[in-house]
Amino acid sequence: MAESIIIRVQSPDGVKRITATKRETAATFLKKVAKEFGFQNNGFSVYINRNKTGEITASSNKSLNLLKIKHGDLLFLFPSSLAGPSSEMETSAPPGFKVFGAPNVVEDEIDQYLSKQDGKIYRSRDPQLCRHGPLGKCVHCVPLEPFDEDYLNHLEPPVKHMSFHAYIRKLTGGADKGKFVALENISCKIKSGCEGHLPWPNGICTKCQPSAITLNRQKYRHVDNIMFENHTVADRFLDFWRKTGNQHFGYLYGRYTEHKDIPLGIRAEVAAIYEPPQIGTQNSLELLEDPKAEVVDEIAAKLGLRKVGWIFTDLVSEDTRKGTVRYSRNKDTYFLSSEECITAGDFQNKHPNMCRLSPDGHFGSKFVTAVATGGPDNQVHFEGYQVSNQCMALVRDECLLPCKDAPELGYAKESSSEQYVPDVFYKDVDKFGNEITQLARPLPVEYLIIDITTTFPKDPVYTFSISQNPFPIENRDVLGETQDFHSLATYLSQNTSSVFLDTISDFHLLLFLVTNEVMPLQDSISLLLEAVRTRNEELAQTWKRSEQWATIEQLCSEYPHPLPWHPVAGAGEQPTPHSSPLPVVPWIPYPAASWQVPWVMRRVETPPCQARGSFL
Repeated sequence: MAESIIIRVQSPDGVKRITATKRETAATFLKKVAKEFGFQNNGFSVYINRNKTGEITASSNKSLNLLKIKHGDLLFLFPSSLAGPSSEMETSAPPGFKVFGAPNVVEDEIDQYLSKQDGKIYRSRDPQLCRHGPLGKCVHCVPLEPFDEDYLNHLEPPVKHMSFHAYIRKLTGGADKGKFVALENISCKIKSGCEGHLPWPNGICTKCQPSAITLNRQKYRHVDNIMFENHTVADRFLDFWRKTGNQHFGYLYGRYTEHKDIPLGIRAEVAAIYEPPQIGTQNSLELLEDPKAEVVDEIAAKLGLRKVGWIFTDLVSEDTRKGTVRYSRNKDTYFLSSEECITAGDFQNKHPNMCRLSPDGHFGSKFVTAVATGGPDNQVHFEGYQVSNQCMALVRDECLLPCKDAPELGYAKESSSEQYVPDVFYKDVDKFGNEITQLARPLPVEYLIIDITTTFPKDPVYTFSISQNPFPIENRDVLGETQDFHSLATYLSQNTSSVFLDTISDFHLLLFLVTNEVMPLQDSISLLLEAVRTRNEELAQTWKRSEQWATIEQLCSEYPHPLPWHPVAGAGEQPTPHSSPLPVVPWIPYPAASWQVPWVMRRVETPPCQARGSFL
């Protein structure tokens, strides 16, 4: 048997020892190195010298003995920019970042794009302060890092939270280049596998006991802006409250894009709102089981969209003659109630942000919360929020409860024989101005909230066509607006555009074609969805000539509405997109009710909170 030797290989991640033989070929040895370091065969290079000289090539004719590599020698490994797990890391991590995460995780396209950007804030030469030539740089004009707090604070309006990718750049800055940084998710559960004692509640030790949590205001946010593509998307959602006076809920479908107003920022663009089955009253909402949820996500994905958040209304009419609403959410009450924070945390846990830099393969969430509520001017305003990663962990591990009589306060559960709950603290200021640590029983939910700006563009964008007579929205039977072939026949008769793509490009209409019980087109609508996604009229016409659409026409022809199967020249044109601000529509009067708890999501016994601690 050949004598075994040990070769040391040094890489940016440390030194590892490879067992080989003197007669072993260089190709076989490099395969062992690739397996040990987790590379593909072409993802690295190995050199005899530190200065990258004497490269060892994958030759099957040269042995280690011929290359004069002896027992105990030290070789040097350098990752290359070619394909392989390590190079994939470099596409999502800044240069010099030592990755502790999961190499096989596929990040979102926007994350892959931003990780490749420079991100620095470039400034022009100051004519008063700069004393150098046009090619020089000084402290007054040198580019700033994307996490520079002074720059963010002097923006208009000031930015309280840096972007998530700017936060990564901050972690990877400095002399060590983030060598010892890892994005680890918080856990509030006892670690399993500890055999030195009996399981809880009969035993616990420092190895398996979760650490106490001190709530801090999160310095970064995963999404920096929420933008509705046009006013019509939000206007149609508000119509339900205008006609019934009941609160309403919906899922936001759109895409994540770059938000250029903030360095390395991310924007959630909303193209459509899907309204699931629900029961709404003037002061509460209850979500029902949605059998079509998976189909809706699948159709949205084929349209190039995804679920980016959720929205609900908290509107109470103040003056029906003026069309004003009550301004109820402010610094003197609350911005999000504790139940809403728990619901937002639950949604964010269900939609994690894929991240290669985390050992778990995910870190935080891009799922946003939007609230339609009254503003300081007593008009309808849209406010955006997320909850912090700490709140997500407390919700995921069932450690946070809402308070029964104080919507602005949460309550950290106490340990029981069924569950161990770590201590949760937050910092406050007493009446003497001293900073003190308080136990989170109760807990001001302001420590858990991250606010996000919500906007409408100056130049509206239209992923879907806008019609003066739109197709009914799903699950609005309480208004008498039903989705059936009668409503489809009515819609087609009222929309006489000669361009078939403009008529069919309606998100709710496409969902009806796929989910209706008479003739679902889930298996034969892919071509139409591709036509809508790419705005290709030719593909739409090809699908229109299919047997499926002919059957749809036949079903609609049974209704008395004439259908524009053969539009003539001079037929009605595509309606002009509605680009004006939301109109002030008189509200239907109804008895005002005090807004208490908007969610009937978790039926748990919650402790009363008599204490009202001051909070920041």
